[in-house]
Amino acid sequence: MALLLKTHYELAKSSLKQNKTRSFLTCFGIAIGVASIILILSLMGSISTLISSQVSQIGSDLIVVRPSTNKNAVDSVVDELTSSTQYLKSNLTMKDAQLIEKLDNVSSVAPLAVSINSLKGDDLVPSATVVGTNPNFLKIQNLTLKSGTFLKENSKTNTAVIGAALANDLYGTDEPIGKSLTLLGERFIIVGVLSEIDDPINFNNLDLDESLFVSASTLNEIDNSLQIQQINIRATNTDGIQDTVNLIRETLVAAKSGDTNFSVLYGEEITHPAGTLFSIISGILAIVAGISLVVGGIGVMNIMLVSVAERTHEIGVRKAVGASFNNIFLQFLFEALILTVLGGILGMIFGYSIAFLISLITPFSPFISWEIVLITFLTSLTIGVVFGLYPALKAANKNPISSLKFWG
Repeated sequence: MALLLKTHYELAKSSLKQNKTRSFLTCFGIAIGVASIILILSLMGSISTLISSQVSQIGSDLIVVRPSTNKNAVDSVVDELTSSTQYLKSNLTMKDAQLIEKLDNVSSVAPLAVSINSLKGDDLVPSATVVGTNPNFLKIQNLTLKSGTFLKENSKTNTAVIGAALANDLYGTDEPIGKSLTLLGERFIIVGVLSEIDDPINFNNLDLDESLFVSASTLNEIDNSLQIQQINIRATNTDGIQDTVNLIRETLVAAKSGDTNFSVLYGEEITHPAGTLFSIISGILAIVAGISLVVGGIGVMNIMLVSVAERTHEIGVRKAVGASFNNIFLQFLFEALILTVLGGILGMIFGYSIAFLISLITPFSPFISWEIVLITFLTSLTIGVVFGLYPALKAANKNPISSLKFWG
C-alpha cells in the first residue's frame, strides 16, 4: 500500500513539474488565502498574549469593576462600537469606589473616568484622552515616573500627570514639569511625567503614553457629564480573592438598589472584553480570508480540469494497460493535494514573514503555535480534497476507448 501511494505521489509530482509556471501560480493563489489566515491568527494570538501578560505582571490580586449591559459578549461589543454615547452608560460612581475601599481584603482602589477633550499647552491637541483617577492608580498599575510626582489628594492647585508621547505632542519635550495646559477652560500644572510604556493595547483600554491624568474629583467638577468607566482594585492577599469579589458585588448591588448592570472581574476574566472585540474583528477578517482561499481552491479545480482535458490520451493509455479507477483517481487527487499543501506551506511562510515585519513597528510579536500550524495544514488538505475531487473523478470515469481516440 505504501509503495502504491509513493508511486501515485511520484507520478503526480512528475506531471506538475511539466507545467512549473502554471503549478506555481496555482500554489500562489492558495498561499494568499493561507497567508491571510496565518496573519490574522498570529496577530490575534499576539494581542491576547500581550494583554494576558500585562495582567499577570500586575498580579493575581487585581480586581476590576466595569459597567455591564447584561447582554451577551457579541451584542455588548457591537453596542459599544455603534453607540456614540457609550461612555454615558456607566452606572459606576465615585461613591462606589469609596464603598469598595472600606471593604475587608481591599488594599487600594483607583477609579477611572475617561474623557476625550482638547488640550492647549505650547501646542494644541484637539482630541486627547483625559483620565480622572486618584494617587492609587500609580501603585495599582505598577507604573513608574520618568520625572516629577504623581497626583496627590486634596491638592490646592489643579495638577496633572502626563504620558511621555502626549508631552511631546503638547510641548515638544518629555520633560514639561512646571508647564501649564488648559483643559475645559481650567488651568492645570504638569507635576509628573510617566515613563514610556508602549502598550496601546491593555486591559484599561487606554494608551497611557497618550493620556493626561488628573484628579477624578477635579475632572468631575469641570465636566458634569463625566462618569466612572472602570474601578481598579488591589486586594490585600489572593487567598480569599473570590470571597472579596463576591463581597464587592453584593455591596454594589445593595448600594444600587438591586441594579446589576456591572461586572466584577479578576484573573483572565479581566482581558475578556478586549479579547471579545478582537475575536469579532478577527472573525470578520477570517471570513474575508476564507473567501480568497475558496477562490484559490476554484483555481486549483480549474487547473486540474484543464490538466484532465490535456491528458485524456494519457488516461486512455494507462487504462488500456490495466490502470484501475482508483489508480487514475488517486493520481489526480494527489496532484491537487500537492498543489494545496505546497500553497499552504508557502502561505505560512508569507504570513509569518508579514507578521514579523509588523512586529518591527508595533508591540505585537509573531504568535507561533502548533495549533496554527495544524489549522493551516488541515485547511490546505481540505481545500485539496474538496476542489480536487471532481477533476479526479472526471479523469477516473473517462472511457478508455474514447480517450485513446481523443489524441488521434
